[in-house]
Amino acid sequence: MPGIGVRYDLTTREHRRLSVIAHRDGGRTLSTYRKDDPDECALSTRLTAGEAEALVGALMPTHHSPNLLCTTELGLVAERIELSSVSYWNGRVLGETRMRTQTGASIVAVLRRAEAIPSPTPDFRLAGGDELIVIGTREGVETAAAILGRE
Repeated sequence: MPGIGVRYDLTTREHRRLSVIAHRDGGRTLSTYRKDDPDECALSTRLTAGEAEALVGALMPTHHSPNLLCTTELGLVAERIELSSVSYWNGRVLGETRMRTQTGASIVAVLRRAEAIPSPTPDFRLAGGDELIVIGTREGVETAAAILGRE
């Protein structure tokens, strides 16, 4: 697109058409097209360079993990960490992990079978198969995962 930028087109597996115009100033225009008339624009949104960067970060997180629940501009992540049945911590109480002291990360909930236990206390007994929801910095959550993975 002479004088404007470069246009990228994509057709999804659901046969929806999308296009992105990368403007010379760093901005982007994201457009979607009607399914019943793929030549008619259904939505077009102009993004600043910063907004486009935030969108890319949401679509392709730098530290992508299938267990990643969310990330924020503040540098915090929430991640799901499964406690193995052979983990050193299986059957021990949460306080023994000294998680917050050692990593700065917090275990804010435990998912056990069909039950969610919010804000588990230090005397909460961990069990193999528990999924722990951990919030902290990327480094803190990675260290927490290493600690919880100890056999």
